[in-house]
Amino acid sequence: MDAAQTIRDAIADVTALRLHRTGDPVLGAAVGSVKTFQARRFRGSYADLMASPAFGPAARFFLEELYSDTDYTDRDQQFGRIAGTLQTMFPQPVVNTAVALAVLHAQTEELDQDMGRAWRAHEGADAANDAARYTAAWRTVGQRRARQQQLQRVLAMGNDLARLTRTPGLRMMLRMMRGPAHAAGMGALQKFLEAGFDTFGQLARQRGGVEQFLAAIEQRERALMNLLFDADPVTCGTQLASTLGQAR
Repeated sequence: MDAAQTIRDAIADVTALRLHRTGDPVLGAAVGSVKTFQARRFRGSYADLMASPAFGPAARFFLEELYSDTDYTDRDQQFGRIAGTLQTMFPQPVVNTAVALAVLHAQTEELDQDMGRAWRAHEGADAANDAARYTAAWRTVGQRRARQQQLQRVLAMGNDLARLTRTPGLRMMLRMMRGPAHAAGMGALQKFLEAGFDTFGQLARQRGGVEQFLAAIEQRERALMNLLFDADPVTCGTQLASTLGQAR
């Protein structure tokens, strides 16, 4: 399957999930609550990195582009509309990154929708404690392998962006393509690529910066997964609540 078709299929999956939530406002609200919780959790887990001059921009980029509760409808519509144009306008490494983003986005939306259903099912006593409710929803959904794959895709995205910064002349090419990309309806993708390129370019100028940042992501996210899957529910809820307390 070529890059354009992979992107179209991924965005079609995301659109179908979003339409389903439009027809079920209660589920839509539950998914929104899950996404908001996850964004707060990310801010808490990485409060130290966000406060760091060295790692702050990369942590905020990951939050805004990969872990956010932002509505990406406009970006998705652009992606699906111009998938075929990607291969003619952008070099192959950029196309590969765009494909990876679309696939990751589709998987994340599917997991979030499953979490929304479980979140809704755990109404009642858990509703007073979001951390406990999130833990219960996580365990109802399960899918450890999918969660591990999701994390690997997040890490691969970081590595892809770091590699792009080492491509000679690519930053200038991205700058020159800004006008044509916006004219072609690719402004959201252009913004993502430029932000990612600049963020990871800055990080790559620090010796071992990219490796340290991604190692922190991997270590903390794996620890979180192990906590959510395996720890005593009360301990898990307490630790999650403590993490939320660190969010900024």
